[in-house]
Amino acid sequence: MIPWLQPSTPFPPVQRALTEPNGLLAAGGDLSLPRLLEAYRHGIFPWFNPGEPILWWSPDPRMVLFPDEFKISRSLKKCLSRADYEVRVDTVFSRVMQACAEPRGEGGGTWISAAMVAAYGALHEAGYAHCFETWIDGADGEELVGGLYGVAVGRAFFGESMFTRKTDASKIALAHLVATLKRHDFGVIDCQMNTAHLASLGARAIPRGEFSRLLERLTRQPPLGGTWNRA
Repeated sequence: MIPWLQPSTPFPPVQRALTEPNGLLAAGGDLSLPRLLEAYRHGIFPWFNPGEPILWWSPDPRMVLFPDEFKISRSLKKCLSRADYEVRVDTVFSRVMQACAEPRGEGGGTWISAAMVAAYGALHEAGYAHCFETWIDGADGEELVGGLYGVAVGRAFFGESMFTRKTDASKIALAHLVATLKRHDFGVIDCQMNTAHLASLGARAIPRGEFSRLLERLTRQPPLGGTWNRA
């Protein structure tokens, strides 16, 4: 049975998360800034479709990318060496979220609802949510062609979503995110779900218990707050 949360109810112990579907922990609650931060500190994230109650997840195992294990393919290395793009940080957070919310493929929907955009916009304003953006010069001026966003708590970064409109544009943003996190001693990037694409970039699955112990240490470290456009 899934526990139902009222706005003031704390999360149940993560050990009770369901195995089918993997990691479903609770339903209900709200997307307030304090609850989202509490969730991330405990390795819990919201994921639900519009019209559904808020669903909270903590999968086991957990897909993570350790910054030192990021794999840069030959083609990506070639892209990164070019001078025809610019990566900006935290300049158009709302646009990056809206781009990530665009349907992908015929009949595709999105879990990034207006409520999620508002909630993560509040996290961004408070200095916790950040975006990396890939820009190029196009026929109509500068174009946003790829990017990603996520949440930083202490020295842990929780990746949420990415988008691309040009080949490797999201990977370019990811490479710059990894470089920034390495410079500031971040210990892990949470990737949430296990996919072949993430594995090709160096991500791997670890037990939820190991992930929780990582977070207990990393989320207590001093935050890299504010906007990151000078980080």
